[in-house]
Amino acid sequence: MTSHRGGRLPAGTIQALAAVLLWSTVATAFKLTLRHFSPTQLLLVSTFVSTLFLAVVLLARGQLRQVCALPGRIWLRSAGLGLLNPCLYYLILFEAYNRLPAQQAQPLNYTWALVLAWLSALLLKQRLLRWDIVAGFVCYGGVLVVATRGDLRTFAFDDVIGVALALGSTLIWALYWVGVTRDSIDPVQRLFLNFLLALPVVAILCGVTTGGLPISWPGWAGAIYVGLFEMGLTFVLWLSALQRAANASRVANLVFLSPFLSLVPIHFLVGERIEMATILGLGIIVFGLLLQKWGTAREGTAAST
Repeated sequence: MTSHRGGRLPAGTIQALAAVLLWSTVATAFKLTLRHFSPTQLLLVSTFVSTLFLAVVLLARGQLRQVCALPGRIWLRSAGLGLLNPCLYYLILFEAYNRLPAQQAQPLNYTWALVLAWLSALLLKQRLLRWDIVAGFVCYGGVLVVATRGDLRTFAFDDVIGVALALGSTLIWALYWVGVTRDSIDPVQRLFLNFLLALPVVAILCGVTTGGLPISWPGWAGAIYVGLFEMGLTFVLWLSALQRAANASRVANLVFLSPFLSLVPIHFLVGERIEMATILGLGIIVFGLLLQKWGTAREGTAAST
């Protein structure tokens, strides 16, 4: 736990802000890279880079041998989880970004926290709070605003399949996190095993669907960036921030800055004109998620008194 002295931000808060800033660039990185790579090609390179980075982190921590010594049942479970993340989750997400403007795909994917609460109630027999239901109506109202560009009279979508994929990715991500709740190993070790064991599957998928990787330096640069700053370094920074924070809940709230910050590079680097419907819909989605978070905390406080 780091104290706050001399007006300086605590180390945990600095790490969390760094993670949020990096995550706010990945939607742009997805779109720019997908101009040169297919979704499976992007998935292959970014998965390899992330696996390599996580291996270096574990080696530096002296934990790589510990991972190798884990029992076979954990390796088998990690292989199954790896099919969800990174295989299925990022494949669906990249295809959604391939079809939709980044300013649409990113807010739709952001509703995963709500889906996680619902799946936890269904699969883990956790109580579904009224706030989860209220937040659902609010969030998906925002989703409709974003997906229809604010035209709620005609319900016209730019790409119905793209919208379905963006929302479907939230289900896969939530299923992954429900799966890891029963996993007691270190989070970085877990993610390393997921990516390592998924890598052969991703390589085969890429080879079958595209025949290999193109010689495209912008594509390679973008895929390496995604592997580091979406899947690797940023995850380690975020975990460290939560562990070092005096109040993990307050630090976790910083993640709500990311979707708004991401609109800046989407506009200036991808070249999308940010529409008022995107800002309004995103605001509704984030409000719904904050409402859920506040309501859950309130219910928890009431239950403990």
